[in-house]
Amino acid sequence: MRLGGGLLVALAAAAAGAGWWLLAGLVLAAIAAGVTARVPEPGDALVDRVVVAVARLAEVTVYAIAFGAYVFPAHRELAAAAFVVVVAGAGFAGLKIPTIVVRITIGLLLAAGLTLVVVCVAVPPVGTADGLQPPDFAGVLVAAVLTLPFLRPGGREKAGLRVLLLGAVALLAAFAALYQLGAVRLGLSLTSLRDLLSAADADALQPLLTAFAVVATVVPALSAGAATRARTGVPGLAGLAAAAAAAYFLPLLPVLVLAGLVTVIELLLGVRARRYSGTRE
Repeated sequence: MRLGGGLLVALAAAAAGAGWWLLAGLVLAAIAAGVTARVPEPGDALVDRVVVAVARLAEVTVYAIAFGAYVFPAHRELAAAAFVVVVAGAGFAGLKIPTIVVRITIGLLLAAGLTLVVVCVAVPPVGTADGLQPPDFAGVLVAAVLTLPFLRPGGREKAGLRVLLLGAVALLAAFAALYQLGAVRLGLSLTSLRDLLSAADADALQPLLTAFAVVATVVPALSAGAATRARTGVPGLAGLAAAAAAAYFLPLLPVLVLAGLVTVIELLLGVRARRYSGTRE
């Protein structure tokens, strides 16, 4: 569920820095997610709990910014802050979505995403002649960091297969967007996917994109709120307040960078926890 909400805004941010090499960044992020799919959760030390909570709250802030930009563009900042308080707060309070509903939702999101890809590839692009530039290794690395949090599987069961599926979906979506808009136009704004539908002569699907944005941000934000409560307890309310403030005041890019870097730290702490457990055994 992380992928849909993240791609709404992460593709544009990554394309702005990497251009068509965004695709290489996605491959690198998918490889990293696959290699670390079976890395355990960090331990229960204070630093571990804080890092996990910050990672989840950074993701919530990304979802909040995406929600505000796509659903309430005229009041983006206020909608983003309210999203954190209401949605992540509900998850923090213990609200859960039944597993069957989550699975049905994932299926619907996949169907909607594949429909968008087919529409965009079927219509010839207009005026997107920005070709492939020389390799930008820094841009590829940044793109990988920005997208890594949303390519990680939510559980350990069949994690490798799910990473493969997530990576394939992300690559298809990125290729369709780059093909239809070009790297420059894709990287211009938070809501470039709306421009994508317009360019593909599919404005009739704009309401579907809005519904996609609602579902793809609300469901993972609920889960992230619950994960924050599990790691921090009641003091995590201060973290929710900080996330709401960040969603209101901060631009997207630093939030995405924070989410990516903290995810890397979280994975390193998980590796340390596994080594420590193996040493004790």
